[in-house]
Amino acid sequence: QVQLVESGGGLVQTGGSLRLSCAASGRTESIYAMGWFRQAPGKEREFVARINWSVSSTNSADSVKGRFTISRDNAKNTVYLQMNSLKPEDTAIYYCAARAAGSFGYNYWGQGTQVTVSS
Repeated sequence: QVQLVESGGGLVQTGGSLRLSCAASGRTESIYAMGWFRQAPGKEREFVARINWSVSSTNSADSVKGRFTISRDNAKNTVYLQMNSLKPEDTAIYYCAARAAGSFGYNYWGQGTQVTVSS
């Protein structure tokens, strides 16, 4: 089992920055990749960014490209999401997720952290 705990959410103004953290525990040796997703009220959960655990390759959604950066610290079993130039449409609950080795889907999910961007 892998447990994920997000932190770093909060209230910021348009154009501000926020850094989210996701700490993993349990069988972290099974993690192949980690990603960030977000969900606004009444909306479907959408992909934000992901990073492979070993090779550190990344990709992100077009809506956040150039503004959000995903990174990792394997020694701390932690993934970060640096969010810059925040917009009101970025307001959502942000979830951390982990993909197990040998899987093409995300197997583990955190409880989420709220990000609110005021206009």
